Amino acid sequence: LRFSCRRGGGLVQAGNSLRLSCAASTRTFTGYVMGWFRQAPGKERECVAAINWNGGSLYYAESVKGRFTISRDNAKNTVYLQMNSLTPEDTADYYCAADGSRWTPPYYVMDYWGKGTQVTVSS
Repeated sequence: LRFSCRRGGGLVQAGNSLRLSCAASTRTFTGYVMGWFRQAPGKERECVAAINWNGGSLYYAESVKGRFTISRDNAKNTVYLQMNSLTPEDTADYYCAADGSRWTPPYYVMDYWGKGTQVTVSS
């Protein structure tokens, strides 16, 4: 399974929004839990959001609840992360990932990883 991460990362001022998207090259996209992780310099990687195969189950890290929204379009094999009210603490490299196991959040690791996209939030 490979990912093609579309545009979304970049530099943004605090309080603004960004939308990340990631398309997966697989015929069995619905067989995967999808997630977004981030890693800031000097910090451990964390799962910020995850979504089950049909979007019926969602997981969010406490630090992003109410501000980030994960969604997926199974017809397009794409997962999205809408990030609102960004703060400098959200600055990190963001990665999309896929896991073929059953729904068991929180996730610390997944089976497949996309390339990271850098998000920088200025104050």
